[in-house]
Amino acid sequence: MWYQLQIQDSNPFDVEQLGNDLEEMGALSVTFTDKCDNPVFEPELGTTPLWPEVIVQALFDQEIYLNQSLEQLKLKHPSFSFATSVLEEQDWERVWMTEFKPKRFGQHLWICPTWADAPDPKAINLILDPGLAFGTGTHPTTELCLTWLDKADLDGKTLIDYGCGSGILALAAVKLGAREVFAVDIDPQALQATENNAHTNGISQLHIDFPQNLQKPVDIILANILLSPLISLADRFNILINNQGKLVISGLLKEQVPILLESYKSYFIAEETYYLEDWALIVLVRV
Repeated sequence: MWYQLQIQDSNPFDVEQLGNDLEEMGALSVTFTDKCDNPVFEPELGTTPLWPEVIVQALFDQEIYLNQSLEQLKLKHPSFSFATSVLEEQDWERVWMTEFKPKRFGQHLWICPTWADAPDPKAINLILDPGLAFGTGTHPTTELCLTWLDKADLDGKTLIDYGCGSGILALAAVKLGAREVFAVDIDPQALQATENNAHTNGISQLHIDFPQNLQKPVDIILANILLSPLISLADRFNILINNQGKLVISGLLKEQVPILLESYKSYFIAEETYYLEDWALIVLVRV
């Protein structure tokens, strides 16, 4: 049995101290979530931004700690709203596994977790479990990229997955027929995740490295990353892509598309643009 205390109407200036107080009062964990769906996409370096209205949740293993914390916090923060609840014991790992199911992208490609049978054994099946590195196909930008890959002509093509995360796009490109694929990221943990996922899928023909080690131009660059680094990479992408190549960019909100196109106009123009929910994918070719 677990006991949860939820605190609303707090603000970003209170929550750090609130979290420290709760831990001193015996909370096993303290989490902060957004109350009003105000996403923080690109924080300043060295900062840990929070939302305008934050919900704080603390988990206790004893009811007495919950009650003592509630009494103290009501005295210290009378303006806050408090709620308590009891959480029944669950097999959380099994609940999590149940929620992550195989998913199809386009006509041929499936992403399947290791614990689930492939719905279509004859399809192109990529085995991938959720992990620390971003990218399991659940985010709209990843879905846009996978759907584009599924319908693209990759036979004999060379491709860079720039900012590979879990390696999902690079691995999908190999499975879909690309001749040579480079998966690069600045995060060593992402490179390790990509290597592990390649091993799980029996894929050895994949170059996994840091982006500064890329040298030769390719036919396709896929970059599913945020706007700020994308803008800074325009010159680099110009060097790394063949004259007849395609630059496929996602990780953008719809309203960020004009900003990206303006920053790339010296080298590239948009050939196609796709949207899913509030997100966009742009296919660019040379001017």
